[in-house]
Amino acid sequence: MYSMIMTSMLDGIRAVPVRVEVDICAGLPGFDMVGFLSSEVREAKERVRTALHNCGIALPPKRITINLSPANIRKSGTGFDLPIAVALLTAMELVSPESVSGMIFAGELNLRGDILPVNGVLPIVSDGCVSGVTRFVVPYANVREARLVKNATVYGFENLNQLLAFLKGEPYTERGGELSDVREKKREVDFSEVNGQRFLRRAAEVAASGMHNILMVGPPGAGKTMISERMATILPPLTEEERLELSKIYSVCGLLGNRTSLLETRPFRSPHHTITRVGLSGGGIGLRPGEISLAHHGVLFLDELTEFDKATLDILRQPLEEHVIHITRASGSVTYPAGFLLLAAMNPCSCGYYPDMQKCRCTPSTLQRYFGRVSQPLIDRMDICVEAPMVSYEELTGASFNECSADIQARVQACHAIQEKRYEGELFFHNSQIPAGRLKEFCPLGEKEERYMEQMYEKLGLTARTYHKVLRVARTVADCEHAENIRLKHLQEAICYRSIDDKFWGGV
Repeated sequence: MYSMIMTSMLDGIRAVPVRVEVDICAGLPGFDMVGFLSSEVREAKERVRTALHNCGIALPPKRITINLSPANIRKSGTGFDLPIAVALLTAMELVSPESVSGMIFAGELNLRGDILPVNGVLPIVSDGCVSGVTRFVVPYANVREARLVKNATVYGFENLNQLLAFLKGEPYTERGGELSDVREKKREVDFSEVNGQRFLRRAAEVAASGMHNILMVGPPGAGKTMISERMATILPPLTEEERLELSKIYSVCGLLGNRTSLLETRPFRSPHHTITRVGLSGGGIGLRPGEISLAHHGVLFLDELTEFDKATLDILRQPLEEHVIHITRASGSVTYPAGFLLLAAMNPCSCGYYPDMQKCRCTPSTLQRYFGRVSQPLIDRMDICVEAPMVSYEELTGASFNECSADIQARVQACHAIQEKRYEGELFFHNSQIPAGRLKEFCPLGEKEERYMEQMYEKLGLTARTYHKVLRVARTVADCEHAENIRLKHLQEAICYRSIDDKFWGGV
């Protein structure tokens, strides 16, 4: 007897359809599984056999062959247990083919026959609906996540016996324990709490307006971390498409939980400086997303930048340019989104007081080693590099009106609307993403502005990459003022955001 059940496997945040075929025929008793399987999928044979036995179902003493198609794609994960079990039940004629037609199954089984939750249910259901499938069977613990997709009919079960009764025609009823509601934690921080640092606040607003990467250099206690933690509060709200894509990433990592809605706020990720290369970029067992993908559509904050391993930091260079991360390992390859705003902070030297030579205790060689911990190619990829001076006592304790995040966010959102209209129909969305070959089209300069940039190019020793970044930042500054063309004052402000390059990396 032959049967076929549909399921899906994850390729990044994309669900790839997989057909589970079962053939039971006469011959020497055996149980074979084929189809380019990983070790955990091959182990499904024993889990499924024992789970069926403990549910009172014995496999026939015949030759059983299971094929997971297409055979040219490596199958990994534990979500194949349930579709294999249902395919066996169908081939044994305990379930009719009509009852499982047009459905996608996903779930892990334990030896008792319980259906355990799996990661990545949201992309499985979402992409399944796009392909035309509307009915899904998932573990009961994944029901809420699966139902985040509109127009999907989702059935959740805790064990095989419940599922078998449903497939035999029993009406579906929600049977399972109470699911705890996972609520998204709101960031209770606001820019109104930041005193002083007007230049740094302005740089943060420009960075958010054009999605520019920003590096802050200053002594301890200058407010770098405080401003960074509030950066996500001034970014525009997520669109529906961005919410779904971000939620898929968290679903693949098993971080979505029993939410009743998609993720609503932009992520703010702040990994410790001891993070490994795999932790930052992704990979490891199962090729999971890393921190740069978890920060997609949000902010990745690297505090104490010089304390990170230099090889780990250099991983960022390619994702900062392409906004995706390609992970290739012996077990396979995968691509994850990585469109984040990079925010980095560091002290000006080991003791924290350079260039104040009255307080700084560092020698020239110590300074060179310290600055050398961050490679010049990575510095070139930072659109904005600003110095954060110490806050005076008057600024810290004085009564002053500070703009709240909502007011700044309104201006940032208006700037994003200008870019959305300008780049309508393009493959990029923000000023920071303008291709170098199209800068003359979107960032034209007048004769006076051309002469100024020629002087600054020689004076500051700009590279081709940093020159292009100055133009992109100037375009954002102009957009903040709703100016159609880039003027000299816009270029001058953009140059101010690169003026510390020579001070810290131009030689000591």
